[in-house]
Amino acid sequence: QVQLVESGGGLVQAGGSLRLSCAASGRTFSNYAMGWFRRAPGKEREFVARISASSDYTSYAESVKGRFTISRDNAKNTVYLQMSSLKPEDTAVYYCAASYGSTWSGRAASWGQGTQVTVSS
Repeated sequence: QVQLVESGGGLVQAGGSLRLSCAASGRTFSNYAMGWFRRAPGKEREFVARISASSDYTSYAESVKGRFTISRDNAKNTVYLQMSSLKPEDTAVYYCAASYGSTWSGRAASWGQGTQVTVSS
């Protein structure tokens, strides 16, 4: 399986920006579609964004559309989540996940350990 390690989380004021990174190892990164998910305190994990293996398709949750951008660099085995205009309700642990195949299959083969994002008002 592919191993995933997130980084880039932290504390930011509302309206600010953060870029999360997820570094992959262990398998051919370009064989996997990638996704970002988050879990807020007391809530279920929810989908945030996903990107196809070749970057030709992206999809976003309505709550982040226009504010977040997912991208990947297959040469660096890394997927990114650029987050802008952050809101307190974006506070959560953010996870990246890998799904084998060119597009997201609906089932994650691997998960990262998560990185905390806290947005203060």
